[in-house]
This record gives sequence, C-alpha cells and structure tokens, in this order.
Amino acid sequence: MTLIYNAAQMVPGAMERIQPYIRQTMLDPSTYYSQRTGADVYFKCENLQHTGSFKVRGALNKILSLNEEERRRGIVTASTGNHGAACAYALQQIGARGIVFVPETAVETKLAAIRRRGAEIRTFGLDSIETEKHAREFAIAHGMTYVPPYNDPLVVAGQGTIAVELLHQLPNIDAVFISVGGGGLIGGIASLLKLARLDIEVFGCSPENSQVMAQSILAGEILDLPSLPTLSDGTVGGVEPESITFPLCRDYVDQYISVSEEEIASSLRDFMGAQHQLIEGSAAVSIAAFLKAADQLQNSRVAIVLCGANISLQTLKEIL
Repeated sequence: MTLIYNAAQMVPGAMERIQPYIRQTMLDPSTYYSQRTGADVYFKCENLQHTGSFKVRGALNKILSLNEEERRRGIVTASTGNHGAACAYALQQIGARGIVFVPETAVETKLAAIRRRGAEIRTFGLDSIETEKHAREFAIAHGMTYVPPYNDPLVVAGQGTIAVELLHQLPNIDAVFISVGGGGLIGGIASLLKLARLDIEVFGCSPENSQVMAQSILAGEILDLPSLPTLSDGTVGGVEPESITFPLCRDYVDQYISVSEEEIASSLRDFMGAQHQLIEGSAAVSIAAFLKAADQLQNSRVAIVLCGANISLQTLKEIL
C-alpha cells in the first residue's frame, strides 16, 4: 500500500516538471463507438503526443530529474522503440547524449524515429528483457545513468500525469482501458486514479501473444514467459524481476483482458476509418479489449488510452 500511495504522490511533481515539454492531449469523444456499444466513449489521444507516444512523459520526468554530473556522464536506455524515441527527445531538450539499446526484433519505423533525434542505437538480444538487462549492466560498467522503460518510480510517475489530465477532462469517469507491457503506463495511471476515486474501474489490456504481466498477476509472481510475434510491438516482452510495477498492477488494476491478433487488426482498421487518426497496434489492443467488455459498461463513461501512433507503412498495408 505504501509503494502505491507514494507512486501517486510523485505524480503532481512530475506534472510540474514535464509540463513545459509535453502536450496536454485531447480527450476525444467518439460518436461511432458510443453508438456501437451503448457506453459514453472517449479516447485519450497520446497518439498525438510528442514522438507519437505517451512514453515521452516518463522519459522526461526521469531525465529532467538528473543533476548536471549525471547528464554529463551520459544516459543509457533500452527500448523496443517508443521509449527510445522519448529518451532521445528528452535528451534533445537538455543537450545531453545517450545510447539506446534495442532488441534485434525492433521495428525499423521506430528505430528511424530514434535516429532522427540524434541518439545512438545499439542492438542486443531477441527479447526486451534481455536488452534491458544488458543496457543496465552497460550503464553501470561505464558510469552512465540507466533510464528504464518502466521499472523506475520517476518513469512511472511521469506516465501517471495522464491521469491528472483525465480527471480534469472527465471528472465523472467510470472506467479506463489501458494497454499493458511492463506496467509503467497502467501502474502510473491506476495509482493516481484509485487514490482519487476507488470506484473507477481500471482494465489492463494485452495481446494474447504477449501477456506476461497479466499472467504474472494470476500466478502471484513475475513469470519468465516467452512472447510470440504481435501487432502490439509496443507491449511485447518480459517484465524485470522485482519490478516496482508488479504491485501497482496487482493491487490497482481491476480486470485483465487479452485480445487476439485478428481483434487487434480489426480494431486498427475500424478506429482509423471511424476516427480518422493514426494509431499503432498497442493502442488498438485497448480498443479491442473495450469491445470485449462493452456489454458490462452500458451507459458508463469510458476512457480508452491510445498509447501510440508509431506504426510502419508495411504493417498498415498488411492489415488494410
């Protein structure tokens, strides 16, 4: 309970720190999804955030918190793409240098976004958990600061700033659907929402092909599970042992829902056709999960967090 409370308590400071560098993304009401499901549906458009992803919030909060000496020594991170681009953006703001380690399976579109912002890319491992372990060890060996993609209180608090905006934009919210990878996004949002109002239902959304956090919650401990290829590349991979996000996800997420690759692809097509915005597979996961649960949310006010927009043209061609 103390860990969760402290995570929420860090969010206001994170908001003050990062506000000059982020967009307050719109909460977009959807006539199409509201009529389709009988719920009052809104999309929290982090797909329109700088770098095309919510990740910039956590990266900024961590990197802006570093002292001058830490910045001078350099920064290391590990990422499947979006967190790497977010760190590169944050480093641009303060004029620091950094290295982004990515798994061999990283999507080229996301790598290009990192390169455009001037960060150095190095490849290691097939799974994100291998890459994270290597990057952390590299940072220690070279006296640099490691910026985790999710397993860090400052990163989690940065992601939690989305909840501050949500509560301002839709004070009477009933339920939130959030995609789950390492748990930083949902952990940060849920910790603050539940501190504000325990009756808000928080749904964790995962692809069937990579649901490490959801299965770990069921087992009561962090599991070492393989991930299969998925359109939701932003949530793919394992969870670090003893990650601080595990108790947040265990205690403050009400329900976990997994969705198939077919459901993700269908949600991508339907959303882009109806809402005329670009999203990536990990954002479509939360839409697909909502559609599965819509029957239990009639007349409820529902926010769906669109976590990113960084999808490759090749993937778009394949699903359209």
